[in-house]
Amino acid sequence: MTQHTARYLILACGNTLRGDDGVGPWLAAWAENRFRAEAQVRVLSRQQWTPELTEEIAHAGSVLFIDCSVDSASGSVRLTSVQPATGDNGLATHHLGASELLALGRELYNSLPFHAQLLTIGAASTELGETFSAQVTAALPDACHLIEETILRLLRDPEPIQPVL
Repeated sequence: MTQHTARYLILACGNTLRGDDGVGPWLAAWAENRFRAEAQVRVLSRQQWTPELTEEIAHAGSVLFIDCSVDSASGSVRLTSVQPATGDNGLATHHLGASELLALGRELYNSLPFHAQLLTIGAASTELGETFSAQVTAALPDACHLIEETILRLLRDPEPIQPVL
């Protein structure tokens, strides 16, 4: 069995200089503070998700990806299951989405997390700036509650780590 870096990995993405795009790193900082006493929880925040993250993702028991969404209603908070990408479209090497990271982890390490979910908050603006829109600011308590609820449920009722290949 592969040694896991973290049983529960929270992986956020976003640019703190692009308005609502910075919500991922903000939520990662909140989660790091909230779960600082939980050795099984690791929180990472990056401006972009890149291939270098795949080993850590592949060896985690569960992954919670966090990002803003320009395709969702402003301020909407969504938690969805993520499956590895399929197809032979090739992978970008500059920026990958959650599905592509899972697929790359499966390809390189023959391993996947038991659970993979994506939490998004709909962005109102990704223009230059370091403040959130009113919609995203209003959604932060719901997003924090959902992160907390998700991680606490996994900590309380852990399932065996079995790669879903």
